Amino acid sequence: MRRRAFITLLGGAAALPLAARAQQTAKLPTIGYLGSGTSVTQGPWAAVFVRRLHELGWIEGRTVAIEVRWTEGRSERAAEIAADFVRMKVDAVVTMGTPTTLAAMQTAASVPIVFVNVSDPIAGKLVASLARPAGNVTGISNQTRELAGKRLELLREVVPGLRQLAILVNVDNPAAVQEMDEARVAALALGLDVATLEIRRAGDIAHAFETLKERANALYVQGDLLTIANRTAINTWALGLRLPTMHAFREDVQAGGLMSYGASAPDLFRRAAEYIDKILRGAKPADIPVEQPTKFDLVINLTTAKVLGLTVPPTLLARADEVIE
Repeated sequence: MRRRAFITLLGGAAALPLAARAQQTAKLPTIGYLGSGTSVTQGPWAAVFVRRLHELGWIEGRTVAIEVRWTEGRSERAAEIAADFVRMKVDAVVTMGTPTTLAAMQTAASVPIVFVNVSDPIAGKLVASLARPAGNVTGISNQTRELAGKRLELLREVVPGLRQLAILVNVDNPAAVQEMDEARVAALALGLDVATLEIRRAGDIAHAFETLKERANALYVQGDLLTIANRTAINTWALGLRLPTMHAFREDVQAGGLMSYGASAPDLFRRAAEYIDKILRGAKPADIPVEQPTKFDLVINLTTAKVLGLTVPPTLLARADEVIE
């Protein structure tokens, strides 16, 4: 009797919560989180987003459901994932970068979309204006294109003899190409020779570095979903060629890059959660203005600097938001 009672109890413990959870989840507002990289490269950003939602009263599994999907750096997957979200009848979608957002817009035209890490939402044809986005899309820009010149100035402080610059860019991403153009103009104004390393897929990265040879003494890595997903390989190649690197994101420096300067990604994703909070409470994306970044981070990897034989000026270290040793 006791054994039969135990089996019945165990079966009930397993089945009842599952049934209750399934019934509850069906009633919960649902967020589709469309990550442009992988859980390894962008997982911390998702964690910040979920944590801020929790602070706003949205607790996963209790008051909200969150469906997380990753494109793994392949922009063609964005449309497939967005279509899945439409079938799930999600209440809002979070996207990253211009290509991913455009794909979601085309597939999920009736679903509110909040973008993050978009350089120029107007030039990218995501919104009509920053103050009045119109349509079903709004979000937070990272202004990465406008920061190209500042990044090069910072890079020159660490590499005072900088004369030749290589720019690694995914030319299939219009926003990335725009940033490349800004970086090229800034480099030429500083009297630098510029070599462009054009990539379209992960398999192009090794070939790009192999063709570089002696044509550069520093590398500007454009912060695109493709370069983010392959940041470890890019930094490995750059170190092998003894190239100091400038990046857009702190995580690139944690993965072995020399330095980064850009909008604070954790801050942007916290604010994205606040956008979602407003939408789940009834606000329309068209009525929520696109915001600009307010926090910018300078991150320096001293370990990488030592490997490259570089001395980072104390004045620059004092200005850094984070120094990795």
